[in-house]
Amino acid sequence: MSASLQVRPEQEKALAQEIVGTWTLVSYQVELQATGEFIDAMGDHPRGRVIFTKDGWVAFNLEGTGREPATTDEERAHLMSTLVAYIGRYRIEGNQWVTSVQTAWAPEWVGTEQRRTVTIAGNTAHVVTPWRTMPNWAKDQMSRSIIRFARTQ
Repeated sequence: MSASLQVRPEQEKALAQEIVGTWTLVSYQVELQATGEFIDAMGDHPRGRVIFTKDGWVAFNLEGTGREPATTDEERAHLMSTLVAYIGRYRIEGNQWVTSVQTAWAPEWVGTEQRRTVTIAGNTAHVVTPWRTMPNWAKDQMSRSIIRFARTQ
């Protein structure tokens, strides 16, 4: 049985209410499934926001540490490895938010559903992705992201 199915309906409703607002990125780590190694894929001072609206929209923009304007194609390509951005409709299922992606920095995400397990304690949200391959890092390796946000509004 998945963790999302073990959540009581009142907990799901509470999460749906608590998640609404603007959240600031605090930390972003990636765990590699094969080795258990943790990498700071977005550096030690990433920045970004995720915004959840009452009417079911989410906008997600996260950037790695030290991004500078690019002047070459190689530099522009590197910037893509330090960015995660998407927008779509979301819904709450158990202890997860599920986004139906409508636009994204990675075209292969458009039209997909992205599922995230979230725990909110006070003004902090702890988010874990499922195991998957990411277009940005750990090429061809299964990884999951472990993300922490602080409520901004």
